[in-house]
Parts: sequence; structure tokens; C-alpha cells
Amino acid sequence: MKALIIGVDAGCRPVFDDLRETNSIPNISALAAEGLSTELESQIPPWTPSAWPSIYTGSNPGKHGVYGFVTFDGYDWEVSTADHVRARTLWELLDDHGRSSVVVNAPVTYPPADIDGAIVPGFMAPEEPRCLPEGLFEELVDEIGEYRVYPRYSRDDERRSDEEKIDEYRRLARMRGDAFRYLADRFDPDLGFVQFQKTDTVFHEFEGDPEHVRRIYEETDEQIGAILDACDPDCVFLVSDHGIGQYENFEFRVNEFLRDRGFLNVSEGGKGMPSWNPIRNQLRDGDADRSWDPGLAGRLARGVSRVGIDPRALLDRLEHVGMADAVRRHVPDGVVRATSKQVDFEASTAYMRARTELGVRINLEGREPDGVVAREEYEAVRTELMDQLNDVQTPDGKPVFEEVAPRERYFSGPFAEDAVDIVTVPRDFSEFLSAQLLGDQFGPPTDPWNHKLEGVLIAAGDGVAPDAAVNNAHIFDVAPTVMAAMGVPYSDRMDGTVLPMVSDTGTAPYPAVDGTTLP
Repeated sequence: MKALIIGVDAGCRPVFDDLRETNSIPNISALAAEGLSTELESQIPPWTPSAWPSIYTGSNPGKHGVYGFVTFDGYDWEVSTADHVRARTLWELLDDHGRSSVVVNAPVTYPPADIDGAIVPGFMAPEEPRCLPEGLFEELVDEIGEYRVYPRYSRDDERRSDEEKIDEYRRLARMRGDAFRYLADRFDPDLGFVQFQKTDTVFHEFEGDPEHVRRIYEETDEQIGAILDACDPDCVFLVSDHGIGQYENFEFRVNEFLRDRGFLNVSEGGKGMPSWNPIRNQLRDGDADRSWDPGLAGRLARGVSRVGIDPRALLDRLEHVGMADAVRRHVPDGVVRATSKQVDFEASTAYMRARTELGVRINLEGREPDGVVAREEYEAVRTELMDQLNDVQTPDGKPVFEEVAPRERYFSGPFAEDAVDIVTVPRDFSEFLSAQLLGDQFGPPTDPWNHKLEGVLIAAGDGVAPDAAVNNAHIFDVAPTVMAAMGVPYSDRMDGTVLPMVSDTGTAPYPAVDGTTLP
């Protein structure tokens, strides 16, 4: 194996430093000691489904087209998939040079690309996904015993103890290691790519509990050591898509702000804003349908509401008598959601579509299906919105945003118009942004542990200069640097450059996703 990329979702120096004190990550620590270790700046937005495609295409979302967990078509949306990644991936470019790859658990790789090698899709794929080559999933299960993309439980399932949930997370990490080692042996690839996802999820689900974090990273590190021993790659790149840390300040509900300022209207019921919870449960059940619809749940909820019962209020009452959890287990996802207030996209001037987009979209005439902002008024409306957002302060008098900027500052390429129109970067990534309509503009953070911009890059092995002066490394730089380490030119459409720890091989034009050669 010429090069191995190990993805540790949310890996960062503060987390690694804490784990080194308990000797929980000896293999990661040994890699860092042998090679070069530096902070790796994430992109805007620094979330898994957009950042990993940026890593393996070397380009910003305006070129590859994925901005978040869902991709929008007007006011509608569907789960982001590999079909939405419209820049060619690292393994596709290497395939042009006759280099093979084994890719295990990389996010947003379903359905898999047709390359020489093997792909087992990861996060955002349905359970038991179609793999490359055809029939590989069944072969994998026969060989290693079991393989799953998701845990066997839903996150809000309180019938399982924390101990059982952490054990399940550790099993998932072992599955990644077992699958990768089996496939690396079977296909003998030039490039290996394996990603560990629960190193991120453990922070979200268990609010950074140190013991839970330690156990997940300990298992992940053990799998990394076993992979290194079995595959003996010439060079190794351990990368993360972003960092992780506490959000110690406030939750700012952007759509409530827009509503109070007269930019946004609401309606009752309907599909509403994207929510990862019902999507995740659908994927875990093996449903490859890319969209979520309230369906029966919505009709049931609206019917209940018409006879004077508020499902949300009913659950609040049941909470007091200890029955809410039992009811939730038997009521479909979306019943309460389908009767809550939702953004009325068609009647609004601007809105936050999803909090992970980090920004505000303008309901522009000729672009959105029922746009209300005329083209000639766009810049004036955008400037007014940016001025008002820039002035927002927390209840304790501090600015909510580090930067409020036009999208052009962060996104360029053929899919830049799919982005938000106004990018809102929270101060120090300590203010939690929410798209939910919950009455007040401010509240406590819904998710007190979340993403930070500073991830990590560790590089070691043949051709890697451990004492190189690497400054301002960015996730866009990973793909061109890996290609250079493998001795091939990187795409001239990439936004990243080769980091100076390896020799630069220069750029070359490559066919685009549609087969044409781009200028």
C-alpha cells in the first residue's frame, strides 16, 4: 500500500492531549512522534457531510456541491449522497493513473463510484448499502461476521444503558478495522482510506463524558494499530474533518430573529425544516429513500390537533407522570414535529434552512420556486440582513457572530448558488446556531458539545519530511498532498495545494464528473 488515509472524525489536539495523559492512544501518539503533526483548519461549514467531500475532492462546496446533511431543490430537500458530490474524488483521480483504492466508511460515498478496488460506503448510506464490487457487502459479512453502518439503537432509546451504547460504538469501530484489513488483503490497493465516525458522535450523544470518550478513542486507536501492522503502508495521513469542544455560551435561534424582524413567516405543520433524527432512523432501517416525509405521522398529528389535542402539550403532560418515553417508542417520528410551527418558505424573505449550513438563504425571485425578492433588490436586502445580523448580541452583551459575510467569501464554483446567501460564523464557535422556531431568540445550547474549526493532520512515512515547516494547513490540502505523495499530479480544479512535507508533483487537467475535460 503506497498511502493510507485514516479519518478520525472530530479528532483534534485538545482531545488527543487529554487522551495521551491516560496513555489511551499509543498508536496515534507514535505516529505523531515519528512524523509531522499540525492543526488542520476545517472549512465553513465544518460539518461531516460537507467537510469529508472537501477532504477527498480537495475543493470547496461550491465546486463539489454538498453543503450539509441534505441537498435542497427549491424548498424541498433530500439526503445528500455521492450523486450530489459533483467533483471527482481522490480515488477516482487515482483510477485515471491505474492506481487502485480500498475505501471503507467514508461519508457520502453511497452509491459507490466505479473504480479499480473496493468501496464500503459509510455515514449517510442506508444500512447494508450496495458496495463496490457488487455483492461485496454479503462477502464482507461472511468473512468478518457482521458489518453495520449505524448502531442498532436510536439515540433517544432509553431502554439501553450508556454502557451498552458505548459497547455498540466500540463494536462499530472494530467492524471498520476488520473490514478494512480484510479488503486491503483481498485487493492489495495503492491507496487505503478508512474512517472512524463514532469519535465524533460520542461527544454529541454523551456531552463529552471523559470516560465514554476515552473508551471510544481507545478502541479506535487499537484498530489503527492493527491496520498499520497488517498493511505496512509506505506513508500514512491521519486527518480529521473538524475539531470538537464545548459550546459554553448561548443558542441563537436565527429564524426567530428573522421572524421578529419581519423577514420570515411561519405556518402550521408540513414537512418543515430538515431534521437528522427521522432521516437517521430511516437510514438505520435500511431505507434508501433519500427524502423524509411526515406521511402517516403528519396526518395523524394534524387529525389529533383538529379535535383540540396538542401532541406537544400531551407529551409534556405525560412527562410529569413518567409515560412520555413509553409513548415516544410507539409513536412515529414526526408526529409532534408535523404539528409544530414551521418556516413558510414561500411567504418569507429569508430563512435559515438548516443550522449546519451556517447561514441565511434569501427567497430570490427566479431562483427559488416562489421567490419574493426581486433580482434588483437582492443586494439591498442582503446588505440590510448582514447589517442587522452583525449587530446581534447575546444576553450578556457579546457579539453572536465572529463574521457575517456574503457567500462569495467562502464558496466559488458551479454550485456556489446552492449555498446560503449570507454566511454566519459564530463567535469562537461557542455560540450555538439553531434553525428551530422555539419562541425566544436565545436559550441554552441544544447540543453543548459541537464542532470547532481546528482539526488535526498527522503525516509519517516514506517521502514525508517530519521537520517541514507546515503553516495554515487546510482540509482542501489533503487530497493534493496525498496525490503528490503517491507521485501523481493533482487536479488543477482543486482549491488545496501540496503541503511542504512532501514533494510537489504539480497539477494536471482531469475529466470532470460528466466526462468532459475542464479548462
